[in-house]
Amino acid sequence: MERADNITVVILTKNEEKDIFDAIKNAQKLTDKVLIVDSGSTDKTVALAEANNAKVVYRAWDNDFAAQRNFALQHVETEWVLYLDADERMNDELIFNIAKAVNTNQKAMYRLVRRNSAFGRDFKYGVLGPDSVVRLFPAEGVKWESKVHERPVGDFAEKTLGGYIKHYTYASFEGYLDKMNKYSSIGAADRNLRGKKCSVLKDLVFRPLFAFFKMYVLKAGFLEGWLGFVLCLNYANYTLNKYVKLKMMGEN
Repeated sequence: MERADNITVVILTKNEEKDIFDAIKNAQKLTDKVLIVDSGSTDKTVALAEANNAKVVYRAWDNDFAAQRNFALQHVETEWVLYLDADERMNDELIFNIAKAVNTNQKAMYRLVRRNSAFGRDFKYGVLGPDSVVRLFPAEGVKWESKVHERPVGDFAEKTLGGYIKHYTYASFEGYLDKMNKYSSIGAADRNLRGKKCSVLKDLVFRPLFAFFKMYVLKAGFLEGWLGFVLCLNYANYTLNKYVKLKMMGEN
């Protein structure tokens, strides 16, 4: 399998001992340079990472995903950088295409297809249907923005690579609900800091309704059966909670 020497794989961690070994081994199919940005793990994450030849740096978690990812760039010494989460795995086709793009120095911001698996099953539609994320680009000339659902911003053209990332996300429904609650809080705080206001009719009525319609109808969540319906309802509830929290912040 083709490999690349001029790329660093960055993985953000906080108590990821369950996944970190497999995540590092998957990244090392592409490159020997694996950088872990840990935010204070209290389990074996750091020890396992260091034992498997990954470099570990620390940054305290402050509810800002973009800041965490931008901090990583200070420690990247290669020309290219690829961001993965601890619960994501590249398939061989994607690894080959990343190495080819990097080795031939085809500078761009690369969008990677991601297939989601949760609660012990794979999803094709709705909230957890396949998506795509921009994760591969030159280490200089790109920065991350937004505290949650962060995105990289740069002047390079955007391209999509063949292959995919398998995303082994929520193991339990409780974990899914916990993350949605945390994300809605971070999203509300971010909007509040940017001076955004909440409209009762627009944000508390129409946004949640459209969120459900988008996921259940436009993204065919109904094809995932009862669980697809529940996830679409919860996505609408996540949207509602985010703006409820924003409104309460504004009033306080």
